[in-house]
Parts: sequence; C-alpha cells; structure tokens
Amino acid sequence: MTVIGDAGGCGNIIESIQVAYCPGGFYVYKPLSHDSNDNMGYVTYHYECKPDICGPLAECDSEGFCRCVSGYQFPSDIDECINSTCGVNGTCTNREGGFDCACDEGYEVVPDSNPACQDIDECLDSNSCIPDSACTNTPGAHTCACLPGYVPTTPGLELSDQNICLDVDECLEDANVCGPNVICENTLGSYNCTCFPGYGLSNPDMIASVANPCTDIDECSVTAGLCGKQSVCTNSLGTYYCSCPAGFYPSTGILWETGVSFCQSLEEILNETMPPVIMTNVFSAAMEVSGVGPHAMPVTMDYEGDGETGSLILEIGDHLTSIIEPSIQNQTTRTVNTSTVALSMQTIGPRDHEKNVNLSVKQQTMEINLSNLGTDNNGSATVILLTLNGMENLLHPKYLMTELRTEMFSDAFSVILPRVKNTNLTEPVNFTINHTKDVPKTSTATCVFWVDKSNTGEDGDVDEGRMETNLRFWSEEGCWVSFFDENKTVCSCSHLSTFALIMQIGEPPPENGFLEWLNRVCVIVGLFFFALAILTFLLSSWNPKINNTARLHLCISLGLSHLLLLWNDKYVEHDLSCTVMAGILHFLVVASFVWMLLEAMQLYLLVRRLSKVQVIQRDGLPKPLLYLIGYGVPFVIVGISALVYSDGYGATKAEVCWLSRRRSFNWALTGPVIAVLGLNWILFCVTLWNLRPTLANMKSDVSQSTDTRLIVFKIVAQFVILGCTWVLGLYQINLFFQVLFIILNSQQGTFLFIVHCVLNKEVREDYIRWLTCTCKKDITEKDTTLVSEDQDQPEKRTKE
Repeated sequence: MTVIGDAGGCGNIIESIQVAYCPGGFYVYKPLSHDSNDNMGYVTYHYECKPDICGPLAECDSEGFCRCVSGYQFPSDIDECINSTCGVNGTCTNREGGFDCACDEGYEVVPDSNPACQDIDECLDSNSCIPDSACTNTPGAHTCACLPGYVPTTPGLELSDQNICLDVDECLEDANVCGPNVICENTLGSYNCTCFPGYGLSNPDMIASVANPCTDIDECSVTAGLCGKQSVCTNSLGTYYCSCPAGFYPSTGILWETGVSFCQSLEEILNETMPPVIMTNVFSAAMEVSGVGPHAMPVTMDYEGDGETGSLILEIGDHLTSIIEPSIQNQTTRTVNTSTVALSMQTIGPRDHEKNVNLSVKQQTMEINLSNLGTDNNGSATVILLTLNGMENLLHPKYLMTELRTEMFSDAFSVILPRVKNTNLTEPVNFTINHTKDVPKTSTATCVFWVDKSNTGEDGDVDEGRMETNLRFWSEEGCWVSFFDENKTVCSCSHLSTFALIMQIGEPPPENGFLEWLNRVCVIVGLFFFALAILTFLLSSWNPKINNTARLHLCISLGLSHLLLLWNDKYVEHDLSCTVMAGILHFLVVASFVWMLLEAMQLYLLVRRLSKVQVIQRDGLPKPLLYLIGYGVPFVIVGISALVYSDGYGATKAEVCWLSRRRSFNWALTGPVIAVLGLNWILFCVTLWNLRPTLANMKSDVSQSTDTRLIVFKIVAQFVILGCTWVLGLYQINLFFQVLFIILNSQQGTFLFIVHCVLNKEVREDYIRWLTCTCKKDITEKDTTLVSEDQDQPEKRTKE
C-alpha cells in the first residue's frame, strides 16, 4: 500500500507500508521501504472507512474497520487445516483463501460448524430400519433393534427384510403376567390386563401383575344402598347378591334388577299389583310344571295322578284367592276366567239381607247360605268357587277307595271361605254338576271331597310312599247325591272342601268270606307239611352222598314267606313295621325262587351224570356255593331295590305290606321271578333231553326202569310245584281259578313233602321206625340200584 503524506517540512516522500487494521477506527501501518527500524509501526486514525482505504484482500465493515477477506489474515494467507478445521472424522486440505474437507463415511461437511465434518443422523430417514424396530444413531453409523414387545425372527442376527420383528404374545408366554383374576389380551407390541368383573387393582396407576393383583371388590361396602331399600347385600368373589329379609320379596319378581328392584312386603306387592293377574300366573305356572296344564302334553290313559302335587296346588290356592277379596262392606261379585283358572267370588256385607248365594264356574253351580257364615264375622263373608284346568288329572279317581272301576265326570272344584272365622255350615251346600261325558248304565254317581292327612302330624314324617296308605284320598263322608239323571247330578255336602263327581262303574264283587277262610286253612296245612319236610331233611338218615341243602332251604324260605303272608295285613298302620315286613317278604320270595333254580340245577347235574353212566361220588354243587347263591342273590336284589327307592316298601292300596306299584317298583320282584321261571323251563327241557337216551336204552332191568321213571316223575312234579302254581295267580277271573290258586299255591309244602319224603324208601322206613317206636338195627346191606329215588342212589352201575 502506498501512502503519500506531509513529512513536516521535509520534501514529499513515497512510502510503501503494510497496514494493520485496529478497532475504534485506528489502523497500524509499517513502512516497507523506510529506513527506520523494521519493527516500527505507525498508528493513525481515519474518520471514514472507504473501500479504497483498506486495500486489496481487505474490506471495510460497517463499523469503520478494515478486515481481511475470508481465507486471509494479516500479514499473509491463513492455513485453516492447522487448527483441525475438519475434525478427526475428516481430512483437511488447505488452499489459498480457504480449505477443503474430505469427511469419513457417516460424516458430512456442515458449513460454519466446528469441526467442519459433522456426524450424519441416519435415523432421520424413516427407511433406515425395518418396521416395528427402533433406530439409534451412533457416531458415523446407526443401529436397529426391535421395539419392546417384538423379537427378531432369528435372534442374534442383524435386522433385515428377511429377519423381521415379530409381535410377542406375552399372555401366552407367561400365563401369570397379569396376575390372578384378570383377563390378559395381547396387542401389537404389548398387552392389556383387564380385571374380571367385580375385581379391581390395588394400584390403579399400574398395570395388573403379580405384584399389583386384581382383588375382589366389596361392592356392598363401596356403594351404600346398592341393592335398594330394606334389602340385604351379600358380597362374594367377583360379584354380589341382593336378597330380601324374611317376609319381604323383590319388587320386580324373581329377577333382581340393580337400581330398580327393592324389597317389599307381600301386602305391599299385592296392593300394587292386580291380584287376579298374580293368581292366574301362579296357577298357570303350577299346572304347567305339574304336567297337566292347558299347554302341557296330553295326559295318557295310564296316568295315575299325583295327589301330593294336587294337594300342594290347592294349598297355594287357599292363600292366593284371599288376595282378591274386596275390603268393602257392600255386596260384590268378581269372576276370573282364563285357560287355566275359572273363579267366581261373592262377598256380602252387614247390610245385605240376601240369604242364599249362587255361584257358577264352567259346568258347576253352587248354592250356599252365606249370611249364616257372616254372623261371627261382623256380618261380612266371602265365598269363592274355584276350578283349575287339569286338576282332575292330578286328583285321579283312583284315590277313591273302591274295588270298582272309577272315572271322573266333572272338574275338581274348590270352595274357599277366606277370612271367615266360622266355617260350620248350618245347612248343606248344594252343587249342581253337569256331566262332562255320557254316563254308563252300570255306573253309580258318587259325590266326593278331597282329604289330605299328610300335614296333620298324626303319623310323623310323610313320604311319597305313604300316599298309598290313605293319607290323600277322595272320601264320600258328609256328601251325598240329592238328584241324578243322565245329564247332571246334584251333590249336597255338610262341609266345604275340594269336590268332584266320580262314577263307580260296574258292580262290586261280593265279599267272599269262604275264600278268606279257605286261604287260611290251606296255608296252615301247607305250613304243617313244610315243617314236616324240614324236620325230615334234618333228622332222617339220608344217604351221605345226597346233598339236601337246596331242598331244605327251599322249604325254609317258602314256609317263612307263607307264614308272613298270613300276617302282612296286620301292620299296615305301623310304618316301620310294615316297611320291614315288606322287605323281608321280598327277600324270602326271591330266595325261594333262587333255591328253586338251584334245586333244578341239582336235578340237571344228576341226570347228566346218569346219562354218562358214571359213579357218583357226591351229587350237586358244594354247600358254600349254594349258600352264596341262594341267599346272596336275594340280598343283592333287595339291597339295590331299597337303595334305589326305599319308599317302595310299605302299605299298598290293597291294605297289605308289600311292594308299591309306583315307579314300577313291583318289577324288583317280577323281574327276578320271570328270570328264574325262564331258567327253570330251560333246565327242565335240557334235563328231559338228557334223559331221552337213558329212557330209550332201558332194557329188561325192572329196577333201572322204575328208578328212571321215578326221576322223570319227580322232575315234572317239581317243575309244576315250583313254577306253574304261580302262573295261576295271573288268571283270577272267576271263583274256580281263585280256589285253584289258593289250594295249589298254599300246598307247595305238601307237594314237596310227598315228592321228597313220602316217595323216598329210606324216609318211609324212618317214619315206620319212629311211629312204631322200635329201634331196629339198620339193614346192613341194601340193594344198590342204578339211580336212588330223587337223587338218592349211592353210585351207578357201569354198563357192560
């Protein structure tokens, strides 16, 4: 830079100077061609900075300073690379007036930054990592990792399009991840834990887990009055229950509606609801459930009714009908007619002077003196005539104790006097009943009322089996027929109850005292011979090779059963005694048939040995096996029967202690008897078939022929005695068959005595010895025959 100036009196000189710009408008210059010290500089000040003042490679700024242009410094070019301008992650190359940076991979030049090479943030690019992963920037690079709740397809390898991130089902991997009482729901990358209804978190700000489990919420404590007024709230795990105290009922019926239901007394409910609707709905439900309502399946012809259910519905009716009784004091009539209920009600007050009241429902009309009933009730009285569709099926005519066939010829209708203290009738009440079907010519009209003694407490606890012991029945007492024709019947009764018209069809069989006398005489005779047979089997000198076990216990079982049958009508009034008597009889009768089968088996085994012409060492089955079968099988049958239906033993409609016909319980005896008779018949046929070759091969041996024929006779006789006599019990159609059955069945002991004792040679000799009281020596040698009488041969002769 050349400066021209006044040297203070000296001549003009030309100087070459080096100018340095200083703050505040000053600048320093150093002459380059001056003779003075090279280190000397001069300071001057300019008031206005002009471009031409600063010289080349310099510029004047707004503050009046001269500054070197970029890349230059005073006094020469700046080497920017000396100060690591590009940084450690780049290579710097200086050039005049500037520099160049070659940044490493993952770095880029950022103008005006220090250092110039700055890291590239690859995570700013959304495509740097695969979906469901997180990008983490690192110096010069980046990493990708699956988001929480995801795992790579192949752990340990770098994520790529082939090694993607998959969702983790936390609920499946750890069943207890949410803790107890919770629903775990998997979501993409996470999971949700929702407590079961009625459960809540201990810490609501945290997710459910084992450390923060869902516990039961005591709704009853959390929300006061949750169930409503006068209600009882009961907490339970996960829920709560609303109920009413004794004497109160939900206002909404059976189903409790939270926030709606509350508890009311029965009186409150009845005051708010239409009584006829309540009564109709209750009766309809009761009749449908019992199977005899208008929408139930049609009742079959063999339906025998259900007196217990009928009595219960009638008892409900007594309470329900009182709710429609008006509380007014003037005469009021009300009727209800639905498919289930037909009701007519008449109420009189103290100012009413009408004496007789007539009420009608369906085909029944009642005439009653109601004013007399109101004398002890402030002159007011109410009478209700009610009939329920299907009640005649529950209160079946079979409950009328008669030997005739019975049919119902009217609906069962009830007369109810609600809230009347005095129910004694001063004059009979009359019912006009129109017949529901044509009346047979041989029928007899019977006006009956329903009696239920099950709740009187006279006989203790009453069970289902006792229904057949006259606890529930139709009775004629206090009712009679006042008028009868083919279309209607007028019944008069001296009391009020549930009534019906039952026709008894046919003439009752005359009581035959002769049959009763004959039965007792024959049974006593049979018992005498049973006793003789038992003593004979025990005391007579039988051949030691003969097994009398089966026939001995057959006689014992039959004899005891016949003896008890003489007395099984004496304990009808004693429940426990009658039940025990029926059970013992069941056991003895079944045991008798089982011993019959065993005796038939004994005969079969004997005949089989006879056909093989072998020496008999000991005939029949061993005694332990006989005892096990003879008494074990009946014990099992009776035990199972008692376990299945213990009420099946007791008094029957025939007033004897025997097996009930309810629930087909009588098959506990009928089934085994049929099975034994069938097996007896099979053994009988097989035995005769096995005897056929023996009979065909009999030659001139008179002894062998006689013995074999005797065995055949005893086989046939025993089959008739043990099986066929019982078949006659199915044909009691006239006096002849009745007498025949009594004689043959009661004389089983006599027949057994004749066949097994009288026709036995050894026994006859014992009888003669006992009767003559002579103790002669036993015959030392007895003729051996092919077959002893009734399995009494010691051994068989071998055919040559």
